[in-house]
Amino acid sequence: MNLKGGEIARYLARPDLSRPALLIYGQDAMRVALKRVEAVKALTGENAEEEMRLNRMPGAGLRKDPAALMDAIKEVGFFPGPRVVLVEETPDTAADAIRAAIEAWQPGDAVMVVTAGGLAKSSALRKLFEPHKQAVAAPIYDDPPGEDEIRRWLEAAGLREVPRDAMRDLATLARALDPGDLRQTIEKIGLYKYGDDTPLTPAEIALLAPATIEADLDELLHVVAEGRAGEFGPLMRRIEGQGTQPVALAISALRHFRALHLAASDPQGPVAGLSRMRPPVFGPRRDRMARQAQSWGVGPLEEAVHTLVDTDLTLRSASRAPQMALIERALIRLAMIAKGRR
Repeated sequence: MNLKGGEIARYLARPDLSRPALLIYGQDAMRVALKRVEAVKALTGENAEEEMRLNRMPGAGLRKDPAALMDAIKEVGFFPGPRVVLVEETPDTAADAIRAAIEAWQPGDAVMVVTAGGLAKSSALRKLFEPHKQAVAAPIYDDPPGEDEIRRWLEAAGLREVPRDAMRDLATLARALDPGDLRQTIEKIGLYKYGDDTPLTPAEIALLAPATIEADLDELLHVVAEGRAGEFGPLMRRIEGQGTQPVALAISALRHFRALHLAASDPQGPVAGLSRMRPPVFGPRRDRMARQAQSWGVGPLEEAVHTLVDTDLTLRSASRAPQMALIERALIRLAMIAKGRR
């Protein structure tokens, strides 16, 4: 049986003990590993390794010793409870050994969980599992985790009060992070919220999500975009003292204003535009940038982008003008334009 779409996540969260074997395969080893851990835990429950109810074996060894798998599934455990034989990194050459074990499998035997990398349609493993009436094939694609999967991770981390705005930000974060990094972030949020029954907020997600931009530089760009010219000088001196190079500052400013321009141009509004970016902008920072985009408008933002592009080209040219002064002048000019629009 070949699972498709939403069936994959639902089945791996609650696999069927009455089926002899499950194949989990995909190009991304991290995604496959996460699904494998989830499926094995759902099949065996807690303490499977300590109670010797989980038997691991490399799939590559089955070609030389096909009887090892048969012996493993028939083995009688010392501790009560369901057993799993985990066959890892399985090549197509192991298909015959797995077929024989499936044919010999009976209720009460250990369930086989077989993992593999990317498999072509002609793969012997796929040809074995996909048309089989009892065995299950679960292809793992590179799509970001869906809302159902994120909710399961949240519940495992003890987070049950998750409003729509917080879930929206987690879904946005899922498009920017690998699944393993996202799950670690959710676990970190769970530790942060331990003993706190209040609903999870976008501000808390932004606080604990992996940082993508240095805080002082980020604040400087917000000051410029919001026209708070009086705060520009001290922040600029601090960033200059940190050793930030003029070209790096120009690139960051250009990235920020291009994001604002894309947000202001989005037909569904700035918030939707910022959420669709790669990497996406989320949480309070997204709301703040959405307000900036609305305040500026598409036309003035186009001019701001042109100003920063020209400044960047000058910084990279043979000009002998002081580079930090060039970028500082451009940013002050943008801050004054924004101040006039407040």
